[in-house]
Amino acid sequence: MALKPDDTVCFCFHVPMRKIENFCKVEKPKAASQISECLSAGTGCGWCVPMLRKIHGRLCGDYRPWWKAMDAEEEYHSAERDASDVQVDPEEYAQGRQKYLKVTGRKPPTQDGRNDRS
Repeated sequence: MALKPDDTVCFCFHVPMRKIENFCKVEKPKAASQISECLSAGTGCGWCVPMLRKIHGRLCGDYRPWWKAMDAEEEYHSAERDASDVQVDPEEYAQGRQKYLKVTGRKPPTQDGRNDRS
């Protein structure tokens, strides 16, 4: 089952698929990292970064500068995190994030918006 327009992609900042797709269609970001301009998606715990890249690749085409090395976030792999937005079940995607946080020790931003990664 695919992520639907109202399904959450970025759980830290509650950003649904619809907002990310609309941002990509209107702004046409060259790099997936520019999606963070859309309500800070991808700047919290890091779980959604691979999904943002997949959505960006589907809508805007793949872009990766030659000098870009593999990010630390890409070292964690799971079926839920590696699935494309049209293949992943929303509930499994949400549960996968919980496993990711537990395994990596990453933390979502605090209520005041700070990203405490210590």
